[in-house]
Amino acid sequence: MRRLFVFDWDGTLMDSVGRIVSCLRQAAEEQGLADLGDAAFGDVIGLGLPQAIAQLYPQLDPRQVEQFRATYAARFVAADGRPSQLFPGALELLEALRARGHWIAVATGKSRRGLDRVLGELGLSDSFDATRCADETASKPDPRMLHEIVAQLGAGPEQAVMIGDTEYDLEMAARARIRSLGVSHGVHSRERLARHAPERIVDSLPEILDWEELGPR
Repeated sequence: MRRLFVFDWDGTLMDSVGRIVSCLRQAAEEQGLADLGDAAFGDVIGLGLPQAIAQLYPQLDPRQVEQFRATYAARFVAADGRPSQLFPGALELLEALRARGHWIAVATGKSRRGLDRVLGELGLSDSFDATRCADETASKPDPRMLHEIVAQLGAGPEQAVMIGDTEYDLEMAARARIRSLGVSHGVHSRERLARHAPERIVDSLPEILDWEELGPR
């Protein structure tokens, strides 16, 4: 069966969690807000940025959320002179799935501008069959971006698999009634991922090629 593999970006394909946490902290400091710590900042990675800010600082009004978002975006771009790196095996995995005839896509909490920038920096602008970002559809864990990707490619829900490192990814997949695979090298622990009953939780991306549903290499 031809499958549709939908990947989260930050913490799943790209090793960018540390940079995101640092930029959230800088934005909070510039806005005069409390430093909530690495765990709290990391926990919201995967949500759309306005949703993440509102979860971190529920006292902010919409204007203040937008100020925080703009500050964070400026700090992230300033830090992006050297782009974060993909996790080991990411490119090889994508190439292998493509060689087997599967679709590959991205569903991310990043903005469209942010995703397009990093894909261009990595030479991956034309590597995915579909991409969806949180600022052009509903944020995770709403299943809308998955529904849109599946419909765009003409796939069926039974063909789709969501791969992600957070509860938001796996809850989105469950709500879309598609399968999921958890990745343990990102934000949320194996225990938190397991609550959403993924098919499998892997410690590294190349392990996905050993998933029995793919058949022999």
